Amino acid sequence: MSLFAPVKTPCVGVCSTGIGDSVCRGCKRFAHEVIDWNVYDQSEKRLIAQRLESFLVQVVSYYLAVSDERLLYEQISHQQVRFREEQSPYTWVFDLLKAGANQIQDLRHYGLERASGGQGMALPAIRDAIDQDFYTLSCAHYERYVLPGLPRPAGEQSSTTE
Repeated sequence: MSLFAPVKTPCVGVCSTGIGDSVCRGCKRFAHEVIDWNVYDQSEKRLIAQRLESFLVQVVSYYLAVSDERLLYEQISHQQVRFREEQSPYTWVFDLLKAGANQIQDLRHYGLERASGGQGMALPAIRDAIDQDFYTLSCAHYERYVLPGLPRPAGEQSSTTE
């Protein structure tokens, strides 16, 4: 990710924070990040984008491996899949699966192969598992690092021992 390029919103148009989720099921940002996105400066936006990218790379690489980045790039460009070129090719894989996991017959044509977690799974199931694991990882991060620092209503005690 370039340090000088403006950070695009991670929004995918499927926001669940409006119905009370602390972590958006669409973009995986925290509710306060969705609300405050337009007032963040580029460095704040970049930190959020980097966190999301690192989580997604971690999850995708459990299921699939990029064996030929050039071929993956050529195929997703040819297929006109929307992706963020400045991000890791592992994020491109998720964009590819969201765009057409049902149409992919041979992963090798996309410069991909199955990793240990993706063995024996159909690509739509891998896509869904990646999305769920990405959400779970974001929720875990929120619960571990953000939630403890949030102000609590008067009289409510922390669930952790101090």
